[in-house]
Amino acid sequence: MEVEAVDPYVTNPGPIDGSVLYDQDKHVSTAVWEGQERGALRCHEHTSKLDQWTLTPKQIDLVEKAGFGYLRSIPAISLDNPLISALVERWRRETNTFHLNVGEMSVTLKDVALLLGLAIDGEPVIGLTYTSCSSVCEKYLGRVPESSYTSGGMVKLSWLKEFFFHCPVDAPIEVTEQHTRAYLLYLVGSTIFSTTTGNKVPVMYLPLFENFDRCGQYAWGAAALAFLYRALGNASLKTQSTISGCLTLLQCWSYFHLNIGRPKLNLDLMYDRFPFALRWKGKQSGSTANRDVVFYRKTLDSLKPCDVEWLPYRNLDSMVIPEHIKSSLILGRSKTMLICFDKAERHLPNRCLRQYGMLQSIPDDVERWERKSRGVDGGVDLSGKMDSELNEWMDRLLNIVDGDEGVDESEYMDWYLRITRKFIGRPISLSSEFRRTKINKCSQNAGLRDIAHIADTFSTKGLDPQQIESISRIRYIAHECLRDQIASPVMVSASSELEAGKRARGKERIRRKGAGKRLRKDGVVQYNAISEDVQPQFYGTAIGIDQLHLSHIDREIACAELYPGDDIAVSHVQLIHVADNGDDGENLQLCNAHIEVDQSELDYADGGENDVPDDVSAEVDHEELKHIDGDHLIQEVNHVTSEENVKGLNPADKVLDIRSSILR
Repeated sequence: MEVEAVDPYVTNPGPIDGSVLYDQDKHVSTAVWEGQERGALRCHEHTSKLDQWTLTPKQIDLVEKAGFGYLRSIPAISLDNPLISALVERWRRETNTFHLNVGEMSVTLKDVALLLGLAIDGEPVIGLTYTSCSSVCEKYLGRVPESSYTSGGMVKLSWLKEFFFHCPVDAPIEVTEQHTRAYLLYLVGSTIFSTTTGNKVPVMYLPLFENFDRCGQYAWGAAALAFLYRALGNASLKTQSTISGCLTLLQCWSYFHLNIGRPKLNLDLMYDRFPFALRWKGKQSGSTANRDVVFYRKTLDSLKPCDVEWLPYRNLDSMVIPEHIKSSLILGRSKTMLICFDKAERHLPNRCLRQYGMLQSIPDDVERWERKSRGVDGGVDLSGKMDSELNEWMDRLLNIVDGDEGVDESEYMDWYLRITRKFIGRPISLSSEFRRTKINKCSQNAGLRDIAHIADTFSTKGLDPQQIESISRIRYIAHECLRDQIASPVMVSASSELEAGKRARGKERIRRKGAGKRLRKDGVVQYNAISEDVQPQFYGTAIGIDQLHLSHIDREIACAELYPGDDIAVSHVQLIHVADNGDDGENLQLCNAHIEVDQSELDYADGGENDVPDDVSAEVDHEELKHIDGDHLIQEVNHVTSEENVKGLNPADKVLDIRSSILR
């Protein structure tokens, strides 16, 4: 008998070993697997109005000194919210990496430098926090926003644009610098530090723009990556519905590294212009109207190695990369702490070495760290409260990771597939999985049923005691195997059962009290089913049975076949009568069933209808059946299978509550 191999991920998407992804219960993938869709995330990036700012040559010079000249040149790129949402479902904040079928990948400091042109080396972006805007705006912008434009230590982007979008060419240097600081605050607030508020930016960045030369010495790229890591981690929780941070960076990273949702662009002369995010400037030549979160999720779930570009920048013109950016790219392999004010996130390139052209080995365990949020305290210098994080950043050049040429990546993949979440969406739907399980169990048990039937009906005339013992042992083993095949209850959703009931055109449902009782002259056969309003809502939901068919076949086999309503497949219950040595007595065997009748009951009573209590329990278990007297059980079944009783069983009158198991 051929047995189909079962992929364990069909029922367990991982992780098998929960030592790495220890926050799985909080992750959105848990909710998706249980059928709880949240749809596409609301993506907060506010670049659409950046081109409405008009900067003077002096302002442009100041912006470049501050280190934002390349970021300013990147135009607004239309965000693919479903793609971003599907990527977030693969992000794990325990490792700050995407967990894909091919291994871990991440947005690294190297990606930030090449895609955005921001500095990834320098002083950490940290300073004072504020709970109000008045004093800091007056000092650095020369104007105090009205209360309607502020919220705590945040100011609306619309206020910055309304009062500072145009600076007179002949304005005094002080006014030019104030307008430039307002522009820089708008720039970072709408791109690398965009918040989920939708239209506000914290004013705590303004003091860092006081001196433009000093501003250019900060590691703005590292801060942008810390901010994005934190945003991805928050959005990956099943309770969240929004995401912020530099989503242009995330989407362009995906376009370069994954052949998923990648647009076919109209090529122009800016193909290899720096920063490399400009490669995706232009209109898409294909439609993405039918690409929703489920589409991208399924694509990522079936990701193949050929869909991954581990080294996407090697074919681009390196001559366009500025020297100060090129010289700092080694920090892309730094295992360090990224800092953006109160946000400190680990940068772990040792988990994605193939993005640096190295073989991937099993990485070290990630040291857990506390994600702190101290931005609520006004006037607090966070640099005095993040000593350990700052020390890690100061040692960034001492922690450059290297690969090992002798690594066997198959060992890594064996390890990785045990600790990762392999699937986000179910490979097959819940209903399809139910049907597939039932079909597989039917086919696997077909051979056992044949063996059991042959053993039960095999004549022992002329056999010696040893042969008779062998036949008995075969019969015993076959029935034991059939019983052991039963794995779990039949699961039918409440909605499916309700719809099936609506389609049951006039079929009467059996109620607990007094319903479904059928009399015969010399006794009572009663069928009880529990009321709909006390049935379990999911795992124990009743299945409506349209037909109960009892038939005799040459007094050798009597089959009681339960035909399910509509789409629900329930296997046959076969009652096999065994004639031993021509004896007229019949031994009843229930040789196979994939269903367990533990919510319905056959009660035989010697008296009239009133002798049976209305609240008889509708549950029969195996232990009860084991203690039923054999002759009494035969007598009951003979009543059920008698010709008179068969005529009285109207299929339209019966609804049995069935769960899966086997009765012997």
